[in-house]
Amino acid sequence: MRNIQFIIFFSIVIAVFSLLNWYIFSKGIQAFPSGTTGRIWFRWVFIFLAASYPVARFFERIWLSPVSDIFTWIGSFWLAAFFYFLLISLSIDLIRLINLPFRFLPEHVSSTTFKQTIFWLYIGIVAVAILAGFINSRFPRIRILDLDISKNGGSLKELKIAFASDIHLGTVIGPRRVRAFVRRMNALGADIILLGGDVVDEDLAPVIRNNLGDSLLRLNAPKGVYAITGNHEYIGGADDACQYLADHGIKMIRDSSILVDENFYLIGREDRDMPRFAGKKRKPINSLLDGIDRTLLLIMLDHQPFELDEKEKLGIDLTLSGHTHHGQMWPLNYLTQAIYEVSWGYKKKGNTHVYVSSGYGGWGPPVRIGNRPEIVLINLQFSK
Repeated sequence: MRNIQFIIFFSIVIAVFSLLNWYIFSKGIQAFPSGTTGRIWFRWVFIFLAASYPVARFFERIWLSPVSDIFTWIGSFWLAAFFYFLLISLSIDLIRLINLPFRFLPEHVSSTTFKQTIFWLYIGIVAVAILAGFINSRFPRIRILDLDISKNGGSLKELKIAFASDIHLGTVIGPRRVRAFVRRMNALGADIILLGGDVVDEDLAPVIRNNLGDSLLRLNAPKGVYAITGNHEYIGGADDACQYLADHGIKMIRDSSILVDENFYLIGREDRDMPRFAGKKRKPINSLLDGIDRTLLLIMLDHQPFELDEKEKLGIDLTLSGHTHHGQMWPLNYLTQAIYEVSWGYKKKGNTHVYVSSGYGGWGPPVRIGNRPEIVLINLQFSK
């Protein structure tokens, strides 16, 4: 039953993706007159680019190799180009629609010369945007957050947390990026390292082939390194991903709570998409708090930033999430802001501190436009 759901889901995705690519293709090919060499080249180059990402996903499952890596990189960049070409195509059609009753566009807009000029102009704009977004994605910022917790910290006067989410280890986030991530995390000198899900980008095979776990073993914090599942762990197979991470020095918290040094609790939730991909229900928040001392600091890791009101009501002191990427590519940030109470950044609800990270890596395109990847250093001070 679950395999049938996967087949139906991905069939729908491929069908929609193909139709939208055809829509973009039908707009772009108008710049080349019928029978010209340019029209032939455009057709075949477009088909290659549009097919590259599905081909890469297929190859990664049957033949993980440098060939699949090439298709993955090309396909990933095409996803970014595809998105912006789609926005441009829709905008052009909207202008044409408005022009029908008002006739404000000059006659020469329908000429081949004008279409070719616009075609190459938009190619240049999209290329520059993607290049800038790629460079931006390679330079994560360190965000420092100082918070006051109205509880007794026990033997702790303060607690330094290094937090990151959505690393997406795989082909695109490969050995060099992972080594840089580990260096940045360790350089913060935090007491504890927390990873907020989507550590692995779906398929585990590229992670194993590139031996990315060797770098993860170098993550170092006195109180340990902890992580939870995200939706991408479940897409690729959560149990295998969690076992791999556990074998490489990361303690997985799966719908449970852990008392750390008798001073504070870490509460880790399974991802919200667990029922869809694994056919199991995750535990409600209140059941995860059964039997714990609520006078101590309570830190919850929950990949998707939902149920903030319930977390406040139940007395969670600090809840950390990711998942949103804050849209990753403008203007998708407006969509995530409409879906989530907190799409990115800090918010305080009563005595509950909420932080949603924009993430360290990214899904699909290695491109960020309108926001930056980040690592968060959270300094907790105890006021009682």
